[in-house]
Amino acid sequence: MNKTIRIAQNGGPEVLKLVDFPLGKPGIGEVRLHQKACGLNYIDVYFRTGLYKQLLPAGLGLEGAGIVEEVGPEVTNVNVGDRVAYAGGPTGAYAERRIMPASVLVRLPDAISFETAAAVMLQGLTVQYLFRRTYKIKPGETILFHAAAGGVGLLACQWAKAYGVKMIGTVSSDAKAELAKANGCTYTVNINEESFVERVEEITKGKGVPVVYDSIGKDTFFDSLNCLSPLGLMVSFGSSSGPVPDFNLTELSSRGSLFITRPSLMHYTAVRSDLDQMATELFAMIERKKLRVQINQRYALADVAQAHKDLEARKTTGSSILIP
Repeated sequence: MNKTIRIAQNGGPEVLKLVDFPLGKPGIGEVRLHQKACGLNYIDVYFRTGLYKQLLPAGLGLEGAGIVEEVGPEVTNVNVGDRVAYAGGPTGAYAERRIMPASVLVRLPDAISFETAAAVMLQGLTVQYLFRRTYKIKPGETILFHAAAGGVGLLACQWAKAYGVKMIGTVSSDAKAELAKANGCTYTVNINEESFVERVEEITKGKGVPVVYDSIGKDTFFDSLNCLSPLGLMVSFGSSSGPVPDFNLTELSSRGSLFITRPSLMHYTAVRSDLDQMATELFAMIERKKLRVQINQRYALADVAQAHKDLEARKTTGSSILIP
């Protein structure tokens, strides 16, 4: 039987159950994938708790890598035996094997391992679209990026450095500050000890930053707006502290005609040519050693509840993966 993690209801880590889940044959446009590693991301918590809705019972996880075992009718982009990876859905990555659409799979270069791919696809593609499409960072700019020592954050530190961008990264401890700096973050701010608004004002000499990348949400939202220069862009791409509070649009005009966006990977990868281009750039950054993927936590599939506890307690750094 195929071991997989399922939830029958929303709730805490205790709702995660390891079960035997039979697989049928892949249908039109589908493949059966034997997974070698699965990604663990904070968005999985949102699906588990019900912040992001899905029909239940259901699987969890949006990222993985493995070998194509069987292809269904009309599949032309991958073959049996191909090494592939994916990110962004459908949910159900926490599994030994799964049936999934071939349209979301990308072939892995030989130089990139299954574990690296499972750790980097969702987070790496996220940084790619944040820095190359949502707001195209430019050499010499100073930007603000929250949670700089997390999986997305550490990749962002490295990507910003590679493009000659000065990154102000917020962290929750001195140890995480050192980790962010070691990965290329120019300035760090321990939000438990000092105001990141004051530090941004100090670093930019009162000008503010052109863009803020905020995955924290409720606890940082309004202060993040206060860090922007006129016509600046607020990129709200996560809610680890809770959903962004309701606000009046005059909050944007009063601070200098600001812009705000809530991007999603699924929209940036909806067109196949965009997905291919994004993955190609991500893999090239890794192969050229501009990005080092740091897998700092590995969990057995059966230990996924503990993995979620660690994730929510902010005990993790870098990337985390599950080994089926």
